[in-house]
Amino acid sequence: MLSAVAHPRVVDPGHPLVERVRAICFELPEVVEIEAWGRPTFRAAKPIFVHVAATAERPLSIVVKTDPEEHPALTQDGRFYGVPYYDRARWIGADLDRPDTDWTLLAELIETSYRQVANRRQLRVLDALRPEHAAEGSQPERR
Repeated sequence: MLSAVAHPRVVDPGHPLVERVRAICFELPEVVEIEAWGRPTFRAAKPIFVHVAATAERPLSIVVKTDPEEHPALTQDGRFYGVPYYDRARWIGADLDRPDTDWTLLAELIETSYRQVANRRQLRVLDALRPEHAAEGSQPERR
């Protein structure tokens, strides 16, 4: 029998940039924050839509799931990078601590990521909150 392995905390959940990501995520319906792998993750109930990442090369970044039509352009944009183990599923990373971080774009990408994993009921609630985005929202891949 395998026992659960505790991961050391590698991202400070109280860091101001994590707080900023948290505020964006919690504007979306039914968001839950769960620490996993020593990092904050934000979920649409259960599925992850934002993973706060940290590596030696990228000490503070997020990983989000992209819209299928937008993914190729985002991978060509130097502000984003392919994420090991995620890339084939249209996930990208973005550094939070760059001086030119575009928080408006990150908020849009976070919402897009949420829309990729949210269930239909969650999307209806989000569309009611943000009717200007309702027509743009993609259908969830599951549920």
